Amino acid sequence: MKQQLTPATIAEDDKLRSAAMRRLIQSPTTPQPIAQKGAIPPVLVQFWDNSATLPADVQHCLDSWEPLTHQGFSRRLFDEPQALAFITASCEPGHVQAFRRCIHPAMKCDYFRLCYLYYHGGFYVDADEHYQGVDCRCFLQDSQLKIQPLCYDTRTDEMISAEVFMRQRRHADDWIYYVNNNPLIAPARHPVIGRALARATSQLLQPTTSGQSIQSVAGPGNLTASLVVHALTAAAQAVPDFCILPNWDAVSVSPWPLSYRNDERNWRVWEANQIRQHP
Repeated sequence: MKQQLTPATIAEDDKLRSAAMRRLIQSPTTPQPIAQKGAIPPVLVQFWDNSATLPADVQHCLDSWEPLTHQGFSRRLFDEPQALAFITASCEPGHVQAFRRCIHPAMKCDYFRLCYLYYHGGFYVDADEHYQGVDCRCFLQDSQLKIQPLCYDTRTDEMISAEVFMRQRRHADDWIYYVNNNPLIAPARHPVIGRALARATSQLLQPTTSGQSIQSVAGPGNLTASLVVHALTAAAQAVPDFCILPNWDAVSVSPWPLSYRNDERNWRVWEANQIRQHP
C-alpha cells in the first residue's frame, strides 16, 4: 500500500524534503511581510563551549561583530555553563535533560540556540563567522524568521553558491537543498523554532541517537525538516512568517581555515573518528 504523503512524511524523507526545500528556495515570488517592528530583539547571541580555551582566531571573528553595538544591538556570548544555566532558568526540565545529552560542543551549540531563540528571540550567529560591515538593523524590521539557504552537490562533494542555485535558479539532480541553522534571526515563540526545538528534544531523549549525525539531531537537518513541515502545513498563508535570505555572504563569512577545525572540536572530524573507531 502506497504511503500517504503528509507534511511530516515529506519532511522525514531525504529526497522529498530536498524537493520541498528547492520549491521554497527557488520560488519566483515572495510576498512582502507585514511589518511588526520590535518583534525581534536587537540582541546578538553567540556560543563557544569553553570560554577559557577560546582560540585567538575565533576571538577575532567574535570581535568583528562589535560594530553592531553602534547599530543598537547588545551582545551575549554564552559558554556551556552559562547556556546550561539559561536553559535551567528559562526552559522546561526536558530541555535541560536534552542539553545534557548532547554529545559534542557543536550539538550543544545547535540545541542551545533553539532554546534561547524560542524563549527570548534575537539574532544568533556562529562564533566562527566574520562580520562584513553590512547594516543589520534591516533584519529586525518585521517578525519573520530569517534563514540562510544551502545547496550541496553529492557528486562533487562541494557546496553550490547561492548565486547559482538561488538567484540563477539552476538545478541538478545530484543537488541537495536545505537551510542552515546559522544565522537564525527570529522573534520569541516562532513556530518553526518551536517545532525544531521539540523535534531535537524528542531525538535527544530517545534511549540512543546512534547512527544519527550531529547535524540531523539538532542542526541544519533538524531545522530543515521542521521548516518543511511548517511551510507545507501553512501553505495557504497569504504572508509567510519566514524569509529565505538571498545573500548572507554579504553580511558575514566563515573564514577557512580556523585552528579548531583541525581537531575534534570540529564536529565533522569528531564524527569521522567515531565512525573509524566504531564501524
